[in-house]
Amino acid sequence: METLAAADNILQLVTFSLGNEEYAVDILKVQEINRMTEIAKVPNAPHYVEGLINLRGRVIPVISLRKRFGLKEKDSDERSRIMIMDIQGITIGLVVDSVSEVLRIPAATVEPTPPIASDISTEFIKGIAKLDDRLIILIDMDRLIEKSETTAMVEATKAIEE
Repeated sequence: METLAAADNILQLVTFSLGNEEYAVDILKVQEINRMTEIAKVPNAPHYVEGLINLRGRVIPVISLRKRFGLKEKDSDERSRIMIMDIQGITIGLVVDSVSEVLRIPAATVEPTPPIASDISTEFIKGIAKLDDRLIILIDMDRLIEKSETTAMVEATKAIEE
C-alpha cells in the first residue's frame, strides 16, 4: 500500500465503475477527468488501446479498461469518462463507465487481494477496500501496462505529434 496517497494512514482515492464493479485508483495518479470525445483509431495497436485523443494540443493514447480487464465491451454513453492519468511517467487516458467520487478512507479498511477477487486479473489489484456494504477494488496503475507497451505508445504518440 506504500504507493497510495496516504496522510496519517488515510488513503485518497478516485472511484469509478466498470459494469457492476466499483474500482479505485490513487488520486495522485489522476490528472483530470473528461467527458468522452472522438478517439482516433491506431492501426496494429494492442486490442485494449482505443486510439488517440488531442487534449489541448497534446496527443494522448487512450485505453479501454473494459478491454484491458477482459470484460464485455459496452458502447459509451453520457456517463462514460476518460480519466487522464500518469502511468509509469506517461500520460494515458483510460475509458471507464463512470467516475463516482473522491474517497478518503482509512488504510486499515484495505485487505490483501483474495485469490479470486473479480473478473479481472489479480496482477492489477492492490487490495480490496471494505466500506459498509461496498467492496472497492484498488487498482495498481503501474502494473496495468507492460513497460514495453508504454514505450511503444510513447514512440507512436511522438511520431504522430511530429
